[in-house]
Amino acid sequence: MKRGVREKAEQKTGEAGFDFFYAEYFGERWKNLRESFLKKTDCVEFKAGGEKSYFLDSASVLCACSLPLVGAKKILDVCAAPGGKSVVLASRMESDAALISNERSEARKKRLTSSILQCLPKNVSERVFVWGRDGAKLCLDKKNIESFDRILLDAPCSSERHVFCDKKYLEKWSPSRIRALASEQWALLSCAWRLLKFDGFLLYSTCALCAQENDEQISRLCRKFGSEVEVVKNPPISSVSDFCFEKFPIGEKPDFGTNVLPDSTNGAGPLYFSLVHKVQKI
Repeated sequence: MKRGVREKAEQKTGEAGFDFFYAEYFGERWKNLRESFLKKTDCVEFKAGGEKSYFLDSASVLCACSLPLVGAKKILDVCAAPGGKSVVLASRMESDAALISNERSEARKKRLTSSILQCLPKNVSERVFVWGRDGAKLCLDKKNIESFDRILLDAPCSSERHVFCDKKYLEKWSPSRIRALASEQWALLSCAWRLLKFDGFLLYSTCALCAQENDEQISRLCRKFGSEVEVVKNPPISSVSDFCFEKFPIGEKPDFGTNVLPDSTNGAGPLYFSLVHKVQKI
């Protein structure tokens, strides 16, 4: 979006502003993309062995299967509620591995705990530990620094599909929300990077549409931490055929990750994810 157009778009709020902003962002594609928000989500039933199944977007399963877990003993899901990706990660982790599922909101933490207990078998759920901390402050505790082999950061985001489908939130929409969320995302991402061990992997994801919340966050990580950051362009997707019918969508490829948009994936997404490797300094 050109500077002059962006400045004009940022003067508009509410439903009209939302539509104007994303029409300028996506051009002719916006009409089909907006209409796809109202259609049925491409949902997957994930049966991890607990008393209940977990139902989640197929793009979310794809995302959680993109974090390599072979050899990982200590795994962190920074913003884990409501718990779908934690369930997928826990079902994939090795028998001697542990998962920390963190959620700062007390109400969402309760839902997360319920998902873990109900959707995972006991021999797996007993190795999942639920925290209730601010993910952006976990790096302030020195014992957490470089202590995790794998990290998933599914960051709070604009979640435009949910906003568009809820008139209450749509009326309150403003471009300033994107800027505020991008700032929060960077605080979480830069903290998570410090928690990651060298030779570890971090998976960053959102369900946002704009590059400010997606590729630009990874670009900033590369600028900040330089040669430590290696972007994995085409991460191998681990099979979860024992737990669900695998019908993973095919995402688009921006500079640093994968972008799944519902107008081209039979309703899956929106979901962006990027896998980065923390390279050992020489």
